[in-house]
Amino acid sequence: MKIHDVAFYFCGFFLLGIFIYSLRFSYEIIFMLTALLAVLFLFVAAVFSKRKLFWMSCLSLAIIIGSLYAGFCDFIQKENFNVVFGKKINFSGVVINNPERGESRQFTIKLSEPYSGNILVKLPLYPAFNYGDLINFEGVVKSPEPQEYADYLAKNRIFGISNSPEANFVSAGNASYIKTALFRIRNGIVANFQKVLPTEEAALLEGLTVGERAEFSQEFKDAMSKSGTTHMVALSGYNISIIVLAVSSLFAYFLSRRMTFYLTVLVILAFVVMAGAEASVVRAAIMGFLILLASQIGRVYGMRNAMILAAFLMAIVNPRVLKFDAGFQLSFLALLGLVYLSPAIRKLFNFKEDAGVLGWRENFITTTSAQLAVMPLLIINFSKISFVSLAANILILETIPITTFFGFIVGFLGFISYRLSFIFSWLAGIFLVYQIFIIRLFGSFGSVEVGSLSPVFVAVYYILIIAFILYNKIK
Repeated sequence: MKIHDVAFYFCGFFLLGIFIYSLRFSYEIIFMLTALLAVLFLFVAAVFSKRKLFWMSCLSLAIIIGSLYAGFCDFIQKENFNVVFGKKINFSGVVINNPERGESRQFTIKLSEPYSGNILVKLPLYPAFNYGDLINFEGVVKSPEPQEYADYLAKNRIFGISNSPEANFVSAGNASYIKTALFRIRNGIVANFQKVLPTEEAALLEGLTVGERAEFSQEFKDAMSKSGTTHMVALSGYNISIIVLAVSSLFAYFLSRRMTFYLTVLVILAFVVMAGAEASVVRAAIMGFLILLASQIGRVYGMRNAMILAAFLMAIVNPRVLKFDAGFQLSFLALLGLVYLSPAIRKLFNFKEDAGVLGWRENFITTTSAQLAVMPLLIINFSKISFVSLAANILILETIPITTFFGFIVGFLGFISYRLSFIFSWLAGIFLVYQIFIIRLFGSFGSVEVGSLSPVFVAVYYILIIAFILYNKIK
């Protein structure tokens, strides 16, 4: 077995081990299932003389390694968390995230001694606190409930929550200076949009460029949900590809190939941090880095191994994302759909290679493949489905890259010249007005409430998808 195949199957089995552990199976059951799988591979290898299956038998032991790793990470995190639940206490801590805005503000607080660990604190909008602020609190810390919410917070290493405690500012600048500067840039970009664009257009551009959704009205959120366009403001490969192309092209004019590579990677890392390190953008950033690295060292870029390596690295940093982060799951499923399902759909409809007028043909393929790949997960998480999302996305997708590109120009020019920023905001505004019109138009059709899906249905659904891909591949 070739080394890249060994790496692929090891990572795959390792991730499977983490996922099985996340389903709360005991180690006895995990060990037994792994042993049965290994024996099955050995038996088939012996019967059919397949050496590859012998290696698969050995590599399947990575399931145990993955489950043990996930359990160890859980143990360490819980051991490092210490606070008194259910009683009014005095505690202090540093804000370690860029505060989320809305009707109130949410902060992730890293507790100071005598307590330890991270908790979520919800406070009114004013007074405002920022990343790196040290704050004294007086209030009650509770254990998150129900279990689904506790799991959601735990994936961000948050194991407690405090609603509206008394808060007093102590000092600023108690965290990373680099992250402080990056969050200031992000907040400055958002402010620059608000200076030169109407409220709704500015809010949409904030979502497209830096993933900021706090300024969306509830009505507009509902329209995006009903039209199936919420994914537009989930940062992904679009944003990373635009940054990579723009930055690498700019640096290539003045610098060597090696320096261009290093600086482009630094810019990608800075953007990931600035955007809040959401799962979709982290995945896109890792894969973007692998593309750059393959080009730099003259190696062939393999999409299969790039995807599994990105998932592996993210799970190493935080094993909980595999089961409890819907953004992680949606991002990878959508990418799998684009890579493997879109060629089958193109072949089914006998589409030509050209994108078609306004890119409708390419947008139809990408939207259909991505939505088919994620549909069960969307229903499981949101219990609804939009039957107009395909049409809405076909009409919008072609305009997203250029809108995002102009958005970055507007955001950064705002630090230099208001007038130049205002001029380019007109160009971005043309596309934003069109996108908002489409979102509202198709959002008026509504979505359909769907009941829960059984695991058997989900399994059969994806088996049929895989069968469809394989059939069109060998046809």
